[in-house]
Amino acid sequence: MSATPTAAPSRRALLTLPFCLIIGSGLAYFIGLAMLNPVFGPYVKDHLGAGDVAVGVSQGAFAVGAITLRPYAGRIGDRFGRRPLVIGGAAVVAAATAMFGVVDSFGWFVAMRALAGLGEAAFFVGAATMITDRAPVEQRGEAISYWSIAIYGGLALGPMLGEAVLGDENRYGWCWAISAGAATVALLLGLLTREIDDRPPPPPHGGKLIHRAALAPGLVLFLGFVSLAGWQGFVKLYARDDLGVDNVAGVFTLYGVLILVIRIVGARLPDRLGARRAGTGALALGAAGMGIVVVWPSIAGLYVGTAVFALGQSLAYPAMLVLSLSGVDDSERASVVGTFSSAFDLSMGLGGLVCGVVADVFDYRTMFATCVAFALVGLAYLRTSPSLRR
Repeated sequence: MSATPTAAPSRRALLTLPFCLIIGSGLAYFIGLAMLNPVFGPYVKDHLGAGDVAVGVSQGAFAVGAITLRPYAGRIGDRFGRRPLVIGGAAVVAAATAMFGVVDSFGWFVAMRALAGLGEAAFFVGAATMITDRAPVEQRGEAISYWSIAIYGGLALGPMLGEAVLGDENRYGWCWAISAGAATVALLLGLLTREIDDRPPPPPHGGKLIHRAALAPGLVLFLGFVSLAGWQGFVKLYARDDLGVDNVAGVFTLYGVLILVIRIVGARLPDRLGARRAGTGALALGAAGMGIVVVWPSIAGLYVGTAVFALGQSLAYPAMLVLSLSGVDDSERASVVGTFSSAFDLSMGLGGLVCGVVADVFDYRTMFATCVAFALVGLAYLRTSPSLRR
């Protein structure tokens, strides 16, 4: 007698109201965060009178704050729920960003950036974990892709907003105020979110601060995202100082829109291709995009390189997070997300500092070439490490 075939698991409708509330909160948050990307570099150099290394330090301060709290945020999320992280994190970011308009020295500016990083750690871990809570294992990559719509939707819309608000009159105060307002909207939407009814019980002994499952995928993300730190921190300065183009909102928008489209149209790609294969394509395209910027020093080269770079970046985060969560107990999910996302902070912090030093000692094109080297090392590690073959 032949065995009855096992039915394929039915697909769950992910885009429910609770799911979309999380994405909406994230979109408001990331618009507020990304609108400052084209603002920080000129503010540090022109208003505070510092140099390229200081631009990297100010970017790194945000990451240091995030790295400090990120593992604890994962533990808090596993023990007490994700919603308090979303609400509290957005509140801290709103307050710290508003303070940018009050402080007027580089030291205090860096301190507020670090405080904002603490809030970012809480918000990101809470929201990203809430998203994975609402998806079955076989649709986890799809859910993470939808979540990245919030991230990259912010990257598409935020810089354009930041450039428009800053204008030719350097309206920094308005930039801080509107960014803080966007974080406040994220907070209000966060108040409307709710935990799933069957959230896993908290892990014994308080959970893990550093989860081993996320270390190898996190290292790949770090190596691949150093280029993002260099691109975000210095693309406006490169265009302005080397290419003679002051307004680069179109470059940021191209990047964000391309990733947004790929994440919507190709939301199931990480599940269909497999995390390792998707990650391979991500790092290869990311390195190629930065390479185009290096060898083609023109505004056309910047746009073409950004487009190729965006194709790679669209796959990197979902692929590596899916790999991190593979085979992990549900009760430890927030700890994994906390550890994994620390790699992103490290790339923005340490990577931003490295990029700033290279740009200061050499030039912006050498800095972009350094980003290519980091991505290629990450690609080699992804293809050869036994711990990444799961």
